[in-house]
Amino acid sequence: MLNRFIASFCLLAALCLQPLHALANVPVFTFADVQARAQDLARAPYSATPSVPEFLTKLSYADWHAIRFRPEKAVWAAEELPFNVQLFHTGLYYDRPVTIHLIDSTSVTPLSFDSSMFQYGSETLARQSAEAKGIGFAGFRIHYPLNRPDYKDEVAVFVGASYFRALGKGNNYGISSRGLALDTASAQGEEFPYFKEFWIERPAADAKSITIYALMDSPSLAGAYRFVITPGAPTVMDVQCALFAREGGRDFEKVGLAPLTSMFFYGEEKNGRSGDHRPEVHNSDGLLFENGKDWTWMPLDNPKRLSVTAFPLNTPRGFGLLQRDGDFKSYHDLAARYETRPSLWVRPEGDWGNGSLSLVKIPTEDEMHDNIVAFWSPAKPLSEAKEGQPAQELPYPSMMQYRWKLFWMLPDVALHDLGAATSTRISQNEDTMTFHVDFEGGMLSSLAPDTGLASIVELPEYVTPLGKKLTYNPATHGWRLEFTFRLPQKGGMLDSLMAARKGPLNLRFKALLKQGENLPDAITETWVYDWQLLPK
Repeated sequence: MLNRFIASFCLLAALCLQPLHALANVPVFTFADVQARAQDLARAPYSATPSVPEFLTKLSYADWHAIRFRPEKAVWAAEELPFNVQLFHTGLYYDRPVTIHLIDSTSVTPLSFDSSMFQYGSETLARQSAEAKGIGFAGFRIHYPLNRPDYKDEVAVFVGASYFRALGKGNNYGISSRGLALDTASAQGEEFPYFKEFWIERPAADAKSITIYALMDSPSLAGAYRFVITPGAPTVMDVQCALFAREGGRDFEKVGLAPLTSMFFYGEEKNGRSGDHRPEVHNSDGLLFENGKDWTWMPLDNPKRLSVTAFPLNTPRGFGLLQRDGDFKSYHDLAARYETRPSLWVRPEGDWGNGSLSLVKIPTEDEMHDNIVAFWSPAKPLSEAKEGQPAQELPYPSMMQYRWKLFWMLPDVALHDLGAATSTRISQNEDTMTFHVDFEGGMLSSLAPDTGLASIVELPEYVTPLGKKLTYNPATHGWRLEFTFRLPQKGGMLDSLMAARKGPLNLRFKALLKQGENLPDAITETWVYDWQLLPK
């Protein structure tokens, strides 16, 4: 009897020592906590995070790249958990340290910087890093057994401003995403928000997903983010954000949600590049978006001048930058392996309301710089918005909340059952041009070669049509559409128009296939291409 009493007393004492949230099974940290912090940030004047010591910002890329994290020091490395976390050292471009916390069932613990976590390229750098203060971490990467059960692959990376990227099974790194894009390619210049603080939730022993919270800061706004990452084929990120306009912050021309950042150097439309053995070099080759029953594909190009295109897109259902061409023979690059770069698809959750989809193409002279950006912008400015879009009343002024899913996937994933525009080639002889567009897959796969199809081609103003032809392609079991036209002659009204625009004139071409011109529904995507007509 006495032993039973003592055992009961000990159990009661142990329960009393537990935190109240543990007894009530209440999470110690949630998205609401990040929102509260973001709201407090927005109500206070902006204060930038101090930079790391100067010896780190002056590192060369080779010196910074030589700093390697020791895998045995990874978070949860000694435990039998499906995920672990490795850290990035500050330095070079990554001059603002970020704060990282670890969440478990009972506590939130800051992760302290320790130079012993890293291997340094020189003894001098190792000593300086050990003695210096304020170094911190630049970011982190998530590891998980993505491709085989006995090895934890790198699955996702958060480093630099609000950038992050991920891999699906069989992918190599390519395209990135961001938390937010503010006034990208605008006259007043882009503002780059950054994730200044992260919280990483400890996964269960059988977890298939990992949860990360992030606090965003910027001179004109603050934001709270939640990422639930589920590695696989594809790897899926469930993203939730709440944005707060900072008092006294600037008014933005465009707030870009679910921004995607990629690279396009050259592709099939230019038939290779002189002096390079590779036929194509790009991380993505086109923009795809869904608008009701219609799907639109816009092949990417590397323009001679900055190109900004906006498509009205209300209540968006999906958009993405795809690496549609997954054939090694299109690239012949044994190091870069462009055929394995991820396609990245955005699926908005809920009603995002009225807005537009923007595609920004920046001229580049090499493959080292990302020059393609795509994002969706709400019609209502952040300074006027509240939760949702459409708005819902909240006790916080100037707030927007959105949620979306990101799918990091292999190039051959089909997103619809229509015929896809798989290749765009151009031939030109002085002022005469021909587009050669191949459609294949989807509905086209089940059609006999002698099926009577109709091609619908829309040419821009100032262009003279010279003929078109639609031919069955036995190599792809699809159809090739070819149409020829004469470009407008420069001079007179055309030169005046370009002078008024202070830049090139965009000529937009559209094409699609139907089973008969009088039938309402297309059996392919709508192909769209913008050609820049440059001034003298």
